[in-house]
Amino acid sequence: MLRLNPFRALRPLPNLAPSVACVPYDVLSTTEARALAKGNPNSFLHVIRPEIDLPEDTNPYDEIVYEKARQNLDRLFAEGVLVQEIEPTMYLYRQVLNHTLQTGLVCCCHIEDYANNIIKKHEKTRPDKEDDRMRHMLSLNANPGPVFLTYRDHEDIEVLVAKDINDRPLFHFNSPDGVTHTVWTVHDPQVYIDAFAGIEAAYVADGHHRSAAAARAGAQLRAANPNHRGDEEYNWFMTVLFPASQLTILPYNRVIADLNGKTLKTVFAELAEIGRLTETDDPKPDRPGVFCLYLDGRWHKLELDPGSIDQTDPIASLDVDLLQGRILTPILGIGDPRTDKRIGFVGGARGTDELKNRVDSRQAALAISMFATSIEQLLEVSDADLVMPPKSTWFEPKLRSGLFTHRLE
Repeated sequence: MLRLNPFRALRPLPNLAPSVACVPYDVLSTTEARALAKGNPNSFLHVIRPEIDLPEDTNPYDEIVYEKARQNLDRLFAEGVLVQEIEPTMYLYRQVLNHTLQTGLVCCCHIEDYANNIIKKHEKTRPDKEDDRMRHMLSLNANPGPVFLTYRDHEDIEVLVAKDINDRPLFHFNSPDGVTHTVWTVHDPQVYIDAFAGIEAAYVADGHHRSAAAARAGAQLRAANPNHRGDEEYNWFMTVLFPASQLTILPYNRVIADLNGKTLKTVFAELAEIGRLTETDDPKPDRPGVFCLYLDGRWHKLELDPGSIDQTDPIASLDVDLLQGRILTPILGIGDPRTDKRIGFVGGARGTDELKNRVDSRQAALAISMFATSIEQLLEVSDADLVMPPKSTWFEPKLRSGLFTHRLE
């Protein structure tokens, strides 16, 4: 049984929502964040990337960075940019991009459901990133951004959502990346609590480090409270729950710094040994088991033999695993993709032109265009308690930060 809870959100005034909302902390560099927030004191980037308000040589993990985050959140509240709801509530958050839409329920989930795998994961997390996000949350005494969760579609929930989105929205605006954001206040949170009690599991789609850090922060606050009752806000963390059928996963493409000391002729010959290699004008694979490689100023299509792929294995059948096991490690000498500095990752939203540009500008020797992991593959891996290779999924559109903040007090 999945537990949900309404919360007294810290949120922008409706007319200020466009200036407050920003992309998540982990999709841009400090330099990019500094440029985006320039001239906009309302931007929530001042809270989730507070180093932009400190000298450029500041260590991003220095205590002063976390202190600055708290100061900036307090400032936005003191100036009336952010206000706190009087009563606990939930919201419906719709995003529309290129005629596709996704509508999720903004609420809090329980940290014990995360710990007990009712909220399932499909990625490993890095301790240093977990530590950073936990310190950030504890400094703010808040969850500053929601975790992106999904669940298998449920008709009763669809009926509830359809009813609540007929009202006038709280927020409605377009962000610079072309996404339309609309938020409605839920009339009766209890009906959603009851409906989701019939959902066996939710799945982390995006935000594994945020969810792990939120669970750790809640557990730490619980342990530090000698009068712990169990109903405190730190027992919950902020999420948005989307039905799986509405989600869009884009490919997470790869760029490789060099050819592992091999000549082009050798690389082409080794690639041809593992599949059918042909030149192509289409830089995007048309099905699983196919990779498009930009090398020597041209695109090439590599098609693996479908009979060589074990479709019964949730991990071994993933294109990201096939790429690692058949190309990256044996041919290009790429070891652990989490730590090997010779490999880079390019989210599908940047397109294949970005891959071509990386190679043409000699930032990389080879670019690999992937076929996107499916949402059903993600659910199957999570249900099997397995872990996907890193950078297997890129969800688009991204949730905006700053529209909702969950205080832990």
